[in-house]
Amino acid sequence: MIDLREIKAVARKAAFARRKAAFDRNIPGAAGHLSEVLAGYRGVPLSGFVPIRTEIDPLPAMAEAAAHGPVGVPVIQAKDMPLKFSRWQPDGALRDGPFGAAVPEVDDFFEPEILIVPLVAFDVAGGRLGYGGGFYDRTLELLRAKRSTLAIGFAFDAQEATDLPLEATDQPLDMVVTESRVLQF
Repeated sequence: MIDLREIKAVARKAAFARRKAAFDRNIPGAAGHLSEVLAGYRGVPLSGFVPIRTEIDPLPAMAEAAAHGPVGVPVIQAKDMPLKFSRWQPDGALRDGPFGAAVPEVDDFFEPEILIVPLVAFDVAGGRLGYGGGFYDRTLELLRAKRSTLAIGFAFDAQEATDLPLEATDQPLDMVVTESRVLQF
């Protein structure tokens, strides 16, 4: 019998390698298209993320958006729990959060209507392969049950994959923004 966890682990390993190669190219202006997309949603509460390891950097686009409305970053509460989002400012004090992601020093939680979602791999149908903790899937399910919530995957082109091993609990992305394009689903 095929173990889906093993299939996902193989897919993640390959995607991490592609992401690292893209990261190492140090692509200038990688967040340009993300800034353009977010400009159409000025003032709408959103969450981005502080990049870790080889993730693409959304901070320039987040800083621009913060001039027009609330911007937050995810804060992990506990295993198997949805994320909470704390207000972030471009020059705000940060502390180390779980998994090495920086979070605001003082928590000021709010619910975003747009989530800029980190990922390991994506497909052209809005599928997303994450790190395996299910945090964003649980969070998107919870937020989407309350109101329309836009999930924007932000990644390098190199993170595109085919035949992602997805499950029924995996929440789809509404859009993927890369350093060169915007895909809407």
